[in-house]
Amino acid sequence: MTEESADVVVIGGGITGAATAYAAARDGVDVVLVERFGLAAMASGWTLAGVRQSGRHPAELPLARAAVARWAGLDDELEAKTGYRRHGNMRLARDTAEVEAIRRLVDEQGRLGLELEFLRSTEAVREREPALARTVLAASFCASDGSADPVASVRAFARAAERHGARLLEGERVIGLEVQGGRLQAVRTGQRRIPTRHAVIASGVFGNELLAPLELAVPLRQPMVTVLQTEPLPPLLGPVLGVANADMAGRQEGSGRLRVTSGAGDWQGVMTTEPVPRVSPTAGSVAQVVTKLAHVLPAFETAAIHAVWAGLLDLTPDALPVLDRVPGVDGLFAAMGFSGHGFGIGPVTGEIMAGLVRGEPSDFDLAPFRFDRFNRTAAEVGLTLHG
Repeated sequence: MTEESADVVVIGGGITGAATAYAAARDGVDVVLVERFGLAAMASGWTLAGVRQSGRHPAELPLARAAVARWAGLDDELEAKTGYRRHGNMRLARDTAEVEAIRRLVDEQGRLGLELEFLRSTEAVREREPALARTVLAASFCASDGSADPVASVRAFARAAERHGARLLEGERVIGLEVQGGRLQAVRTGQRRIPTRHAVIASGVFGNELLAPLELAVPLRQPMVTVLQTEPLPPLLGPVLGVANADMAGRQEGSGRLRVTSGAGDWQGVMTTEPVPRVSPTAGSVAQVVTKLAHVLPAFETAAIHAVWAGLLDLTPDALPVLDRVPGVDGLFAAMGFSGHGFGIGPVTGEIMAGLVRGEPSDFDLAPFRFDRFNRTAAEVGLTLHG
């Protein structure tokens, strides 16, 4: 087994891990980014890739607003195309209860300083988006929201990190953490030992595998989200779509393909990993996506399907991530539990985690993202507005 040291080891090659590695390497830190499969192989590649502020929890909204400001300049900063487009986010109401939910969303987030428009009638909705059905009774619209290409974005961060000196190890699984006297000593993979004083766990649903030997865990449910992608269509839809109760979402990609998702469903625990990680959706979940999307976007019903897959969420009891030091282990940090909405805030999450590693105070209130908050009794919430 080979041995090479690093100042920081980042575990996980999704948007969070890649952005953390970039932020640290850019600031002169010696970084190794270790990815079990390949860049964006799981959640960050499976995602709808929304870049949104609307529908965020109040604790997460400041991160989302800062991230949106950051996305606008990322292509130049990273010297690569992320596919970012600021084309809005529309949240649809399909019945009277959802109309009230959307109205509250607009009011509450408006009071927090986010500019949202309430489209209070079917006519107002269709005037903005004619392809939507008359079944849509009302909607919110946030013009400053948008989306990006998930795989291109992750690769852009990783390659920029490499240009700043980071080393990328793909296809290499972290099998353990060496801790002595309450202090991180090394990260071990199947191929090497990496002595280090700092590590960031950003490996999504696999994060608890590394915490378990330390008798620690982030409480996570792992529901499944079904994703369908059509063949390219003529321009049909401007903004990213969602609904008040998060049981579907969709957008038209730059290629013209529609990329649409279900809400959170039951997962039977089966995932293949060769040649790449794959979770297979059920026929029932696919049928539900088609039905729900066609209900609000009739053109979807006759679109040719290009690909079907499923993704897993790392859903915490309060649907907020952990961005914190791991208690009891000096030098170990966790960025986990993004609950289906971590992609858009990835550029800011990376800065936060790199700052925590350096021991610097954050510009954000990180109290809602503490590791130990789950020690306090709290009601479990469901998926809110993912993407």
